[in-house]
Amino acid sequence: MTYYGGKELADSFRTVRKNALIVAEEIPEEHYDFQAAPEVRSVAEMLSHIAVSASRNYELHAVNRVTTFEGFDWGAFTEKRKEEEQRLRTKPQILEALRQEGEKWASWLQGLPEDFLSGQVRMSPHLIPSTKSRFELLLSVKEHEMHHRAQLMLIQRLLGMVPHLTREREKMRQTVARAQTS
Repeated sequence: MTYYGGKELADSFRTVRKNALIVAEEIPEEHYDFQAAPEVRSVAEMLSHIAVSASRNYELHAVNRVTTFEGFDWGAFTEKRKEEEQRLRTKPQILEALRQEGEKWASWLQGLPEDFLSGQVRMSPHLIPSTKSRFELLLSVKEHEMHHRAQLMLIQRLLGMVPHLTREREKMRQTVARAQTS
């Protein structure tokens, strides 16, 4: 059986965050107000949302170690997150929050024992399934970030940029093609 624990979760999150940071660095600050469509977060709002999501999940799982979301005040939680997102206004502030909060999250994940990861957390009553493993909830932070990074990479295309992962893939294809013709 393949084992995927805290160390592997931390390593994979660091890779996802590294790629999100590259996208954030490559988009010029003058485009941080760009919105792909009405009612869609701007580049700055999306990046702030990513940074704050990790810190909010750190609060839930590392600090409070929630075991149930029954009776959880999602409204207050969401408002607090939105306030934190709005404090991140400039590209340097956003980049710093992405770096700091990302490493804080990954460092915590790295040392998690199997019994904590396999623990069950009761979900809000209206959700199915009614419980999820802590591992699944922690993994969802990375999945959430990848979702928004994909949106940001499409925005890069709309701004006339080629995302770094596409450039790297094309470079690899060219290297392989040259090696095959040699």
